[in-house]
Amino acid sequence: MFIDSHCHLDRIDLNPYQNDFNCFMKEAENCLIDHMLCIAIDLESYPAMVNLVKDYDSISLSVGVHPNVNDGKDPSIDELIELGKNEKVIAIGETGLDYFRSEGDLEWQHQRFRNHIQAAKALKKPLIIHTREAGQDSLDVLEKEGAGEVGGIIHCFTEDWAYAKRALDIGFYISFSGIVTFKNAQAIKEVAKKVSADRFLIETDSPYLAPVPHRGKPNYPTYVRYVAEHVAELRSTTIEEVAKLSTDNFNTLFKIKA
Repeated sequence: MFIDSHCHLDRIDLNPYQNDFNCFMKEAENCLIDHMLCIAIDLESYPAMVNLVKDYDSISLSVGVHPNVNDGKDPSIDELIELGKNEKVIAIGETGLDYFRSEGDLEWQHQRFRNHIQAAKALKKPLIIHTREAGQDSLDVLEKEGAGEVGGIIHCFTEDWAYAKRALDIGFYISFSGIVTFKNAQAIKEVAKKVSADRFLIETDSPYLAPVPHRGKPNYPTYVRYVAEHVAELRSTTIEEVAKLSTDNFNTLFKIKA
């Protein structure tokens, strides 16, 4: 029923599941989670992440280095392409720009972003975009580098409708996280109301950003239903319809046969 389009399965707290990933997966199945996209943050932990999920058909992968990671390996275009050839890898990222946690001359961050875009274009795989306090610059880079050729997702959307419209025009999808359930997220709620039915996704970004009623606690892909429920309320429709639309959109973007 549900697809979590952005989660970090190698970082979730498995204590409630007897520290057994398979036990968590059974719970996810019971909660009608049909598929999860497990997102890479760095290359140092990437082999363990691949090994964790390799035997589960209901989990796909991305490969990339988060814009705030500055103490690990910075991949070349060729390295990203090689890693991206893994059949479980359906996306490149997360990548983008983040001016909130990084300071000074950020040309290294821009170059990393450009490298990811070029690798995605070479592989013909969509991009997973992270942007924080760098919204317009991120879109400028996507436009200049021709990222619309492959498209992708503006994950954990936190901007307004004008920004959403520009991202949609470039060829990107908008993904709503638990933030859309927060009371002070009025601009995001407006986007959730307005975005066309064929261009939105839902996610958890677990273990981060748990939705209401679990805000402030560890997040899990099983909580994606709360995001779906709130988006459904905003759009005056049913949770089943939001689940179906977001699933169809995910499959369309990543060229997955239903």
